[in-house]
Amino acid sequence: MQPLQFPSYSFRLKNKQNKPFIFDLVRKKFVRLTPEEWVRQHVLNYLVLEKKYPLSHINTEKQIVVNGLKKRYDIVVFNADGSIHLLVECKAPEVKINQDTFDQIARYNFKLDATFLMVTNGLQHFYCQMLKKEEKYEFLREIPEFSR
Repeated sequence: MQPLQFPSYSFRLKNKQNKPFIFDLVRKKFVRLTPEEWVRQHVLNYLVLEKKYPLSHINTEKQIVVNGLKKRYDIVVFNADGSIHLLVECKAPEVKINQDTFDQIARYNFKLDATFLMVTNGLQHFYCQMLKKEEKYEFLREIPEFSR
């Protein structure tokens, strides 16, 4: 897999039936290693090791219904009260981040109501904070570290 714009992390990898798998910290099992999964696992390590988000507050690959359609979000970080702190959309490195990507996370966030959003393909990262009272968002340099 190609190097990404994240710190270097150690991953548990294995092959099964000639296909690569990577251990998912959140789901606590090996999952098929695709380019998008490579990005997702880097983001999870980044959130836990760099930003100090507790693993117990993180959820991955869960189904939601958006406009009557079944969708899956990549990563959600919950606050202690159960509200959503951060919604992350991961794309494979070869996927360009464009307006469609932002539209996708906006549709998901309309349902989930996260405070912060992150969109990444592992090479480019975009962060924003939802300003709910003003009904707008602002781009950030990075997402905040975890705070209790």
